[in-house]
Amino acid sequence: VGQKTHPRGLRLGIIETWDSQWYNEKEYTQWLHEDLKIQSFIKERLSRAGISRIEIERVGDRCNIHIHTARPGIVIGRRGVEAEKLQTDSGSSGERTIRINVTEIKRPELDAQLVAEAVAQQILRRSNFRQAMKKSIIASMKAGAQGVKISIGGRLGGAEMARSESNMEGRVPLHTLRANIDYGFAEADTTYGKIGIKTWIFKGEVIGRPELPGIGSPSSRATQVPTDSSQRRPSRFSEEEGSGARSAGRPRRRRDQDRRRGPRRTNHGNTES
Repeated sequence: VGQKTHPRGLRLGIIETWDSQWYNEKEYTQWLHEDLKIQSFIKERLSRAGISRIEIERVGDRCNIHIHTARPGIVIGRRGVEAEKLQTDSGSSGERTIRINVTEIKRPELDAQLVAEAVAQQILRRSNFRQAMKKSIIASMKAGAQGVKISIGGRLGGAEMARSESNMEGRVPLHTLRANIDYGFAEADTTYGKIGIKTWIFKGEVIGRPELPGIGSPSSRATQVPTDSSQRRPSRFSEEEGSGARSAGRPRRRRDQDRRRGPRRTNHGNTES
């Protein structure tokens, strides 16, 4: 049985932070269900806005909602009319004052949730799932990702037996805790059943111990630091030693091989008298 864990939950407190930032022992259950209702309400209301994630921050009686979207114009509306409607509708369930902040995602190709939703939309349009995976992976790699993996499961192509297929390019080190890996999940409700899409995007490694910034800031997720394998792995010989150190080790290795073989055989019969 495979023991799998959420890539973001595994890195919480190391290079990742929480979507909800508050603490209350007495009203913990009530606040938790309120957060879940607010998130589901906004996702259903703005399904076409390309919302990646919704962060909630509570300070006293105030509730700040940070919406990360690829299309901020749909969320805000003309002169902020849609944002005001959303603010009043979200605050109607509780007594707290709600404030909505909108953050634009400049590169949606590097957001795993948006990539998974884009693949789901292509499957709903009855396009080939393999082509949808390949196009999304190529777009993410061109945008600057170091590795992308997409897995699709369900009745692919309307087949009777459900199966899963995956496609990958680059590297996605899931066991490396300093690796900044974004994870997204979406479902496509087709006529022949649900098809699930999982997406992993590796953006780079975080060197050192980063300070986790506050919620709602554009850099609330760990900043990716592109790393090169040649920089992380030091060479066997220093620059001062140069090629002389490498050549010095060869005769010793050759002498050891000669000792193992024993003395060389000479043909005495061909010697001239």
